[in-house]
Amino acid sequence: MNQIVHVSYTVEQDEDDMWCAHAVLRSGVGAVGEGTTPEAAVEDLREAVTGLIEEFGPPQELTLELKVA
Repeated sequence: MNQIVHVSYTVEQDEDDMWCAHAVLRSGVGAVGEGTTPEAAVEDLREAVTGLIEEFGPPQELTLELKVA
């Protein structure tokens, strides 16, 4: 069975010009990816998050549909 999991992340460049991508799956469970480009950092993060989901399960998600006036 396939499941789509949406994980928010941030990407920033550190003082050594390396790129770091950070994601939090739930309280106390997060992952970091690193690379020489933002894309490489996100790909490294994708691998780390996949491993965490295999170990801890997917994060709980809440989907809301809002009517905004």
